[in-house]
Amino acid sequence: MTTTTGTGTDTGAEATTGTESDPAAGAQLPTAAPRETARTTLRLLARHRLRLAATVLVLLAATASALAVPALLGTMVDAVADGRPWSALLAPAGGIVAATAAGVGLGWWGQLLLARTAQHTLAGLREDVFATAVAQPSAVLERAGSGDLVSRVAGDAEAVNTVIGRVLPAFVGALFTIALTLVGIGMIDPRFALAVLLATPVQYLALRRFLARSGPVYRSVREAEAARGQQLIETLAGADTVTALRDQPRHRAAVAATSERAIGHELRAVRLRTTFYGLLNLAEFIGLAAVLAVGYHLVGAGAVTLGAATAAALYFHQLFGPIGVLLSNVDELQNAGAGLARLVGVLTLPAPAPEAENRPDPRGTSAPAGPPTLTGRLTLENVSYGYAPGRRTLHGVTLTVEPGETVAVVGASGAGKTTLAKIAAGVLAPDTGRVLLDGTPLDHLPTAELRRRAVLVSQEVHVFDGTVAEDLRLFAPEATDAGIRAAADRLGATAWLDALPHGLDTPVGAAGEPLTAARAQHLALLRLALAAPAVALLDEATAEAGTAEADLLEHAATAALTGRTGLVIAHRLGQAARADRVVVMDAGRIVELGTHAELAAAGGPYARLWASWTRER
Repeated sequence: MTTTTGTGTDTGAEATTGTESDPAAGAQLPTAAPRETARTTLRLLARHRLRLAATVLVLLAATASALAVPALLGTMVDAVADGRPWSALLAPAGGIVAATAAGVGLGWWGQLLLARTAQHTLAGLREDVFATAVAQPSAVLERAGSGDLVSRVAGDAEAVNTVIGRVLPAFVGALFTIALTLVGIGMIDPRFALAVLLATPVQYLALRRFLARSGPVYRSVREAEAARGQQLIETLAGADTVTALRDQPRHRAAVAATSERAIGHELRAVRLRTTFYGLLNLAEFIGLAAVLAVGYHLVGAGAVTLGAATAAALYFHQLFGPIGVLLSNVDELQNAGAGLARLVGVLTLPAPAPEAENRPDPRGTSAPAGPPTLTGRLTLENVSYGYAPGRRTLHGVTLTVEPGETVAVVGASGAGKTTLAKIAAGVLAPDTGRVLLDGTPLDHLPTAELRRRAVLVSQEVHVFDGTVAEDLRLFAPEATDAGIRAAADRLGATAWLDALPHGLDTPVGAAGEPLTAARAQHLALLRLALAAPAVALLDEATAEAGTAEADLLEHAATAALTGRTGLVIAHRLGQAARADRVVVMDAGRIVELGTHAELAAAGGPYARLWASWTRER
């Protein structure tokens, strides 16, 4: 199904080509609260609980092996201080070599297990986010803007991926090292542990200050980057129009403004990091000075040996690295946490319908699911809609399209035609009134059921990467080559499809055979025919056709509508003349409704449009 944004119509001298934009665009998708983010992360990790348990055990063993080294060095110091022979050093030296080798090997294995577990978890999150995003009504994503969603699945996911690949293994290893080292120091003498704790208040205050301030800052950075991305996408997508209107300075200024806001937020983050690292260095100085002072006192009092004091000092010195990793990487963890919250935020949107709802019956017929088979009566009851408060695009529109009937909608650009089509397709929800499909309100139908039964094809269609047959089967997975060819014959596409280098097996899309705009629209109409919905809505779906291709595409549109209810936003009044009835819209209201013959003879707005159209022919 194609549900891309359509453009305005061109129906003669009184209508100009344009677009119906959404002034409300820019309302970002939700961001999850910390509790919801943690709950979702734990749920995803639970899918890999056995591997996670093995990872913890291996990392603990690696940490314990590495922590044997200071104790063995202390034993060697005592041996030298006691004047024992050099042979007494061989056993602890061999132990150091063995412990180091075991620590390196187990550490490598544990980090590999951790990275795999985290990557599988991230992959599951990405799949869930993608499934949830594509299940939403197009209006939700359009209102947020493409930049927001792109920044989440690209920038935010990459931030999380960077932490998984580089930061998380080191962070977890550092956490285990700190915990076991403090236990080891305490076992030598509890007073060494107390000395180590003198550094804790400074570290705690530094971390608390950083966490309290960095979370909002990093969220602001992510949101500012999303806004900058959205502005760049909109400016580049409309570059031709911007140039034609000579509006480059305003758009350059808008891009510069969003970039400056993003840079400002990033500079705030840099200032926070600089202060944080300075406090960490102060804490290290306080802790080491305290351990050395306590060691001097205890050795002098005969409470511990010189080797034990040496081991305690080495243990604390060994904490410099892990504590630095633990606390300094909070920076990147906060950054990734902000990205993770934005990814999880997408999952707070309504969940996709179960896959079984969309799965074709293996015998070639649709498996019964949800409401009974629909006949295709489309009813709009007193529908009003506005993209912004106080600015109505539709005003109390009431219209019924009977099963199998084709109704054409015409009017000047900005009359509300595209908005009407989107509301009828369930892409937008009306502010007031309701839309019914065979008596059932659209918002009562499961999303998958609605998308099967009502398909919107617009002017701006997309050609997916893959072969022509694969592109078409995205919308009709059960379609055979024979079925595709039958639909192509019916819609008049056989000639140009056979002319492709490999026919239906020709790669198309960004890396494949280039298709003209008219052929891309023809492909979209083939998707419609193969999807076989009860209701088809064409929003200028033949607008890209040149003079030579207009008749071909209009024939294809007529054939695709055969046997189903059709609502057509007419680009050419020839389409309206062939429709069962014609709706004329002006300023968001229906001003005329009747057959082509009735309206052409009535002398009203449609008659004037028709006269202008026929003069130009």
